[in-house]
Formats: sequence, structure tokens, C-alpha cells
Amino acid sequence: MTAMDQPSPADQAIAADHVIKRFGDGDSVVRALDDVSVTIAKGEFFTLLGPSGCGKTTLLRCIAGFETPTSGRILLSGRDITREPPNRRRVNTVFQSYALFPHLTVAQNVAFGLEMLGKPRAEVSRTVDRMLSLVRLDAFAARRPDALSGGQQQRVALARALATQPEVLLLDEPLSALDLKLRKEMQSELKRLQHETGITFVFVTHDQEEALTMSDRIGVMSAGKLLQVGPPREIYNRPVNRFVADFIGETNFLPALVEDGQVRLTSGEVVGQGQGQGRVTVAIRPEQLHLALPGDGGAIPATVEGSTYLGTDSHVQLRLVDGSRLVARVPSQPSGDLALPAGTQVGLRVAPGAVQVLAD
Repeated sequence: MTAMDQPSPADQAIAADHVIKRFGDGDSVVRALDDVSVTIAKGEFFTLLGPSGCGKTTLLRCIAGFETPTSGRILLSGRDITREPPNRRRVNTVFQSYALFPHLTVAQNVAFGLEMLGKPRAEVSRTVDRMLSLVRLDAFAARRPDALSGGQQQRVALARALATQPEVLLLDEPLSALDLKLRKEMQSELKRLQHETGITFVFVTHDQEEALTMSDRIGVMSAGKLLQVGPPREIYNRPVNRFVADFIGETNFLPALVEDGQVRLTSGEVVGQGQGQGRVTVAIRPEQLHLALPGDGGAIPATVEGSTYLGTDSHVQLRLVDGSRLVARVPSQPSGDLALPAGTQVGLRVAPGAVQVLAD
């Protein structure tokens, strides 16, 4: 990790310190978290990203107090909360299901946590009004949840969770049940809410675009391990290994050879610089490949195998002379579809700095 990945102790909202979580016994034991350490800064939008079963929700539940680590510590603003019950942590959770009370109005749902804390009625009323304004649901205070859309229900759940002013808000895949258009709208809403409240958000998702769109930093997980932590651009452009490169967006993987500081494809072309010696795997993002005329000086010869029109761009499937296959993303033109039928000979140019030499 770089210094940017490690907030100073005074700036830390959450710290997981060598957290291990096992489920089961003997031969059936599952190591859901495998020595995970990470610090999350106050006021940060931090995303835990990974496939189902990678451990991201287990880590979230350990922070919330719904699970207790087998070993290791969870710190909240420097205080050890590893074995404190959930109600003693200034941490709230928004679940995928929203978990609204169907018999209560929107305003009553938002007020619930404040009333449980014994807040005065006038304070509860002021806070509810402020929260509903924040999530833009002022006009819906008297409605019940079943009269709301999915996006509106989610905003009520957010208002309820924010009303008690937690130090940290945990969000467990809260957008996964929404349709694509509404999900994109709510991504902007969540980022706005986090910015306006200044509360630390810890967001769990398996959606790479969600993570890249909203996060200040991302932690990529696999098989209970935290593989890489960093800002979205760093995770996307400088993945530490093949799993991260493959999981974050689309990537071409090609066999190559590093010799005397040069990275050479097995088809013979030099595509970049690299350290070490011997056979490696390189990753090149599709948008970093540019089509050229065949035989154009320095271009990699390739054959078109097909193309797929996707509106904003076309994905062109290509084959190199050594049989390696890859995809180039070509921006769409107003004039119409890309005229590259299968069998067309083209050249390929790789954008400077686009080649990533990966660890296994």
C-alpha cells in the first residue's frame, strides 16, 4: 500500500487490523476473511468490490457488529469495537432489502431510530424534516412504503440511517434490485448525500462500474483476501495482478516476453517497457488499442474476426499472427456502423503506457 492508502490515525474512521473470520469446524471450515487489514478515512466513500463469496459482506458485518472476527481487531475512530454489540457502535447499515416498516409512514420510518434514542419530539421533527429534504422526499412524508417506487424506498432507508448521525454508514449492495436507469441515478444521489453529510460511507458491491463511478478508493477482494486498495484510476490503470485486471472492466490478456527492458508479444512486436526477464502475461484495455492501416509503420498486423455495435462504440474482435485473440474498442461515428467485415486486415497501435505486465 502507498501512503495514500493509509490515513493517519487521527483521520481514520474504520481500521480492520489483521481480521480473520472462519465459519465451521474441521474439514468444513471456511476462511471468509483471510488476514484482512485496511484503514478507511473519515469522510471517505470507500467501496469493497469483489465477486459473490469473496468476503466483502462478511467484513461489512464485522464492522457493523453482526459478526465477530475469529481474530484481529475492528477500530472505530481509534477505539476497539471488535466485541461491542451493534447498538453501542455509531455505525448504521442500509441493506439491499431496505427493511422499512410497512405499517409506518415515511416520516415515521425516518423518526424510528431517533425515538429509540429518546430524542425530544421537537428535535425528532426537525431532523425528520431535514433528512427528507436531503433525500428530496419532502412531499412523501405521509405515504407508506408500499406507495413508493424502489428508488424512493431506498432514499427513505438512507434518510433513516443518516438521521441518527452515525460516524460510518455501511451500504450492503443497496442498488442491486434497481433497474439500470434508476441505478445510475441513485449512484449520483449516493455520492451527493455522502458529500453533503460528510459521513464515511463503506459501500459493498460486485458491480465494477458502480465502484469506479462513486468511490474515493476501492478495495478489491477475492477468496477472503484484500488484493489491492487505491483510487479508481489506479485500480483500473495499474492492477496488481491478473484477477484485479480481469475483474475491473474489460481486458485483453496476451502472452509476452520481457528481454532487456522491452516487452515483446509472442507475435514479435515490441509493445512497451518492463522489468525482469522471461515469459509474462500483459494486459491491454480495449480502449487503448487503435486501428490503423495494414502495413502502417510500427503497427501490429491483425485480422478482424467480427465486430459488435454497442451504441457509443463498437467492439472489434481481432486475431494476431500467433493466434492470440483480443478486442479493440472503437468509438462510433455519426456516419454509421464500422465497415470492418470478418477477414479484413488491419494494423493495431497500442497507446503509450497502456501495457501492464502482470503478476500471476
